Order: sequence, then structure tokens, then C-alpha cells
Amino acid sequence: MIERTSREHVLEILKENQNKWNILDIGCNQDAVSYAQTVADSVDYSKFYKDKQFILIQSKELPFKDKEFDFVYASHVIEHVEDVSFFINEIERISNKGYIELPSLLEDNIVLSNNSLHDHKWIFKFNDVEKILLIEKKKQFIEPFITHGILFSSLRKNFRSSLVLELMWKEKINYKFEEFTFQIKKPYFISIIKKYLSYRIRNNKIKTLSIIILLAFFIINIFFF
Repeated sequence: MIERTSREHVLEILKENQNKWNILDIGCNQDAVSYAQTVADSVDYSKFYKDKQFILIQSKELPFKDKEFDFVYASHVIEHVEDVSFFINEIERISNKGYIELPSLLEDNIVLSNNSLHDHKWIFKFNDVEKILLIEKKKQFIEPFITHGILFSSLRKNFRSSLVLELMWKEKINYKFEEFTFQIKKPYFISIIKKYLSYRIRNNKIKTLSIIILLAFFIINIFFF
């Protein structure tokens, strides 16, 4: 079974059970969940983790025994994996419950970074009725325009439910490959700016017109004087 949850709720569960459960953070990078005793990644971060057991992942087969862990924490990992089915089967093999965090289709489209544009292999949607994770090959529908930084952090905090899928599973990760998206004409960032300026002019003509005149004056001074 797999269902929606929240990271805050999961962290509370892990906090309560950290002394009883064997917890793994897979794809830990340098920000592993603090309650995990074991962390793993395909990049060697062993020098970074002095108080945890670090395991380097070097093949598709995860280097762990069957049901070795009570809980597996996997935040923003599955979208990078080439063989999703194999990875999910491995997660189910080494534990009977865990947490999965994934970028929503919206976040995956608006973020301008090599990570999102080139490293992500899949996009996701959660079917709340059938409680199943839908997986589709990566597609880009919006010209990305937000980089990682203060703006992105603010968006993540205020619109997290729209930008991130937070899922908890027990026994089985129900999923299927399905083309759930629709082909549309991709809007480009310049067109978004034009529409925004048009809206501002219509609703606040004097202020916006003043800004445009100042910008025009500034540009003329730079290029022609």
C-alpha cells in the first residue's frame, strides 16, 4: 500500500522509533535524514558522514540483505534512476516500509537546473483514488525559469503540496507506467514576461508606464551615449 503523507509526519515517526528501527537513507547526498543510522549514495560521501555508516552504491543491486531495514527514506532519488522497476523491487526487498519524496510535474517543469533538465529521467503523478504511483518518461511542458536559491526555497515552503509528492508505503509500492500527460504548446519565459507586463499595464497604468520609461531611458543611455 502507498498513500500520501507529509515529510513532517514521517520525521515524527522516525524520531519516535529511531532507537528501535534500523533506518536507511538512500540517495542521501549531503543532507541525510538525521534519524538514519545508515546512509547510502552512488557518490562517495563517507568523509562527510562521521556519525553514520556510509555505504557506496556501485551497482543496480543494493548492497543490503533482505528486510535488513525497518524503514527506507528515499528523497528525490527515483526520478534519477534508469531502471525504476528494478529499483522499486530492491527497495521492497530490503524493507517493508518507507518514505518516497518526488518532484511534482509542476516543480519538474519550472526549475531551471541541470539536475532537473538533464538528470531526471521520469515524471510522476499520484492517483489518490486507486492509490497508485503513475510514472511516465520525462517531458518538458514549460520553459523553466526558476533557479535554486531564495525564490525557489520560498516557493517550496509555501507551495510544497503543489511542488512535491510525499508518499509513505508499507509492504508494497503500487505503481504503473502510464502516459498521464497531454501534449500542449510549450509557453516560453519571454511570453510569460510579456503577459505579466501587459497585465500590470492594464491594472496599474501610471506606475508601470513610469517603470517602462525609466528602463527605456536607462537602455538608451547605455547603448547610445
